[in-house]
Amino acid sequence: MKKIVLIISTAFFLLLFLICWAPPIHLPVYETLEDSTKIAKGETLFNQNCIGCHGFKQDGIGPQLGGLTTQVSSSWIQHFIQNPQKIIRSGDKRAQQLYKKYKVVMPSFPALKQNDLNSIVAFLQTKKTPTEPITKDNAAALSNPIPEPIKLSNLVADLEVVTTIPPSADQGPFTRITKIGFQPNNANLFVVDLRGKLYQLRNNKPLVYMDMEKLQPKFMNKPGYGTGFGSFAFHPDFLKNGLLYTTHSEPPGSAKADFSYADSIKVGVQWVVTEWKVDNPLDTVFSGKGRELFRVNMVSVIHGIQEITFNPLSKPGSDDYGLLYIGIGEGGAVENGFPFLAHNPENIWGTVLRIDPAGNNSTNKQYGIPKNNPFVQSKNSKVLKEVYAYGFRNPHRITWTSKGEMLVCNIGHGNVESVNLIQPGHDYGWPIREGTFAVNPSGNLNKIFKLPANDQTYNITYPVAQFDHDEGKAISGGYEYTGTAVPQLKGKFLFGDIPSGRLFYFDLAEMKQGKQATIKEWKVSVNGTLKTLKELCGSDRVDLRFGKGSKGEIFISTKADGKIYKIVSAEMKTVKL
Repeated sequence: MKKIVLIISTAFFLLLFLICWAPPIHLPVYETLEDSTKIAKGETLFNQNCIGCHGFKQDGIGPQLGGLTTQVSSSWIQHFIQNPQKIIRSGDKRAQQLYKKYKVVMPSFPALKQNDLNSIVAFLQTKKTPTEPITKDNAAALSNPIPEPIKLSNLVADLEVVTTIPPSADQGPFTRITKIGFQPNNANLFVVDLRGKLYQLRNNKPLVYMDMEKLQPKFMNKPGYGTGFGSFAFHPDFLKNGLLYTTHSEPPGSAKADFSYADSIKVGVQWVVTEWKVDNPLDTVFSGKGRELFRVNMVSVIHGIQEITFNPLSKPGSDDYGLLYIGIGEGGAVENGFPFLAHNPENIWGTVLRIDPAGNNSTNKQYGIPKNNPFVQSKNSKVLKEVYAYGFRNPHRITWTSKGEMLVCNIGHGNVESVNLIQPGHDYGWPIREGTFAVNPSGNLNKIFKLPANDQTYNITYPVAQFDHDEGKAISGGYEYTGTAVPQLKGKFLFGDIPSGRLFYFDLAEMKQGKQATIKEWKVSVNGTLKTLKELCGSDRVDLRFGKGSKGEIFISTKADGKIYKIVSAEMKTVKL
């Protein structure tokens, strides 16, 4: 059953991404009366595997699915799942047009059982096409918010394979590796797979350091678009105190949440932040005990807590030393119809927190609130003193430049991906803004507009770099290069696009609050031969991530095949797209 659920999760998302945008060829023929048991089973499968990307009111990560069964045939759906590549190669106009637009194709799933697909279709048949009111806003929507394309630079970086993480699934993506980090005073890399394991690379060989599935009985990593072992962070004094911090997801109702909302709103998942006391910091395999710092209810399985980190520049005795930064997504609240949960320092969703794990002045007494946090002196008693900045959809990565500037890469909804320079207490706009553009949080989130004339009254802090969905779909947060082996990367902030694996950078010398730095594309090679990451991982969906080692060197991972690469050199030379 686990294998079937995994197959449905991946296949159904990409399948519906394609077919929902296709013009109907003919009306499908379905039974007029479906067995209620079949519909219930289909709803369960949908909620387990698809709700994080699809709804029935408006587009989310994937298109809304209301009225889908009146537009496409059941047989087309089934044949596409069995062999999507074959349908694309056959000349099918719908598949080719949408593959060209989205640049993603799912793998074949011949093992998918017919009755599961029939049940999902039966459930979808109960959902009608939503109606969108005609408003003046629709005419003002921008079709291409950032028309200038990202230009190709002459930067080419050579990659060297470091290791391959063991497969955690029988079907692609074979791994769900998402974060690369390190222990203080330990040059070995640590790599987390969302499916539950934290690896330590010893002599570049991945060895399991921590198994979340064994440590947390209610651990949940399905559906696979935003659940699992989210992040990890070693305390800067780890070798002395043995403290390690993690985030993971559990099913709704697993325990009482410290941060929740009205009972009338369903809970899709709970995210948990845990402090672990390691028995022996020098051990190569984790053993120890954990204590829960806090637990958060989320509306859906997307945009959870997948970033925790310490400021690597802080020194013992400084105000920031030992304080844990936590990036908390808005959990799909906005696209599920609850925009009031986000964009509000009274709520935890869509924020970056800063807490003191050693303190106890929080509401639940399990952690501390630093005295110099920006809202500590607020006269509004409802404001969360943990909040450091707010107005994010999905603060994917948090990092600092060598000058001490804090950056957050925010994954957008339908139009803009951004890099944000963080100032304490500032509002970064979502869901009334996406990048430097306006959004109607109660309307169609895929429509984006010019800023209103009275924009200054909103006090939004805008990105220092951004790109729209002509260039990529989801920003993969990166790092400033601070190593010594590749001087050509000095002064550059390296990042990219998660699905396509396109690689970008901007010069930090250009970064200034209130302006957008120029983004450029860069290429990679292996043994001197130019390669795309799609070619290297053998998949049209790369799932790119960046990592940074203890000496400032930059690493790249591709989830599709589990490869970890290190940038070993770079040069400037003329290349072609």
